[in-house]
Amino acid sequence: MPIQAYGNNLFTEWQGHAGPVVDVVAGREIIDCSVCGFRHVIPLPSIESLQETYATEYYRDEKPTYLTHASEDYEWSTLAFKDRLDIFESQLPPGRRKLLDVGSGPGLFLKYAADRAWDVHGVEPSAQAAQHTRDLGLAVTQTFFGPESAADLGTYDVVHMNNMLEHVPNPRELMSTAADLLADNGLICVCVPNDYNPLQEVLRENAGLAPWWVVPSHHLNYFNFDTLTGLIQTNGFEVIRQTTSFPMELFLLMGDRYVGDETLGRACHTKRKLFDMTLEQAGQGNLRRALYETFSKLGLGREAIVIGKKV
Repeated sequence: MPIQAYGNNLFTEWQGHAGPVVDVVAGREIIDCSVCGFRHVIPLPSIESLQETYATEYYRDEKPTYLTHASEDYEWSTLAFKDRLDIFESQLPPGRRKLLDVGSGPGLFLKYAADRAWDVHGVEPSAQAAQHTRDLGLAVTQTFFGPESAADLGTYDVVHMNNMLEHVPNPRELMSTAADLLADNGLICVCVPNDYNPLQEVLRENAGLAPWWVVPSHHLNYFNFDTLTGLIQTNGFEVIRQTTSFPMELFLLMGDRYVGDETLGRACHTKRKLFDMTLEQAGQGNLRRALYETFSKLGLGREAIVIGKKV
């Protein structure tokens, strides 16, 4: 990895990737890659090296409580599920309700969509999560999504990718593969962590917090709204909507230093759920949606959620 000075940063090149180094965490460099158009770790692992981790170890070792918490959060999660399906249904004619969920996890989004009469299929590398999906009576292919595995999946009206693009070594290839699976005027919905956002930078520069969002062992790629939009547009989509979720950094700014404190982190998560659900129960769902769309236009929010239409 040749390194040279580049302004205030070092500049690194590695196997066709190049850009200034924006962070070094756990001995891994994160570069703002001019080739990819987004920030990512180098060196990038091969998909083969990740297979065992995500097939068996991830939910067992890294996320042992994830399935339990996902089930506990289901009622709250359905607010986002409903928002997305409402957008999909507003953009597609009634006869087009076929959805592929890439990185479908325990299948809860698939379940919600199926209950709304969508024809759904999941792709998920984790054995535990795939089995949970089957236990819900839903179809799932246990594999890593890519050009080879996609060849047998068919054609869809929507491809949904929720919190998976940050984990893979080649997001550009996966986006191209997803585009090939979509029918004319089909939709893609991508949700990733909104990293290096303005509130994170404030906390880093003024509150002395290290970049806690950088977890190079699992999060290989670091997107924001601009870079995610660029990736989607490059693959032949017109962006039709963007939104986000509650900016968790607000808790940190107000003194709730939940980083590294699982108990406090879960308490803050419970508060954001209450915020969303109270607005919904008060009949202010439109206000909640407008608030998050406004946050997204400012580059704020915990997630970058972008929906594109194939053109």
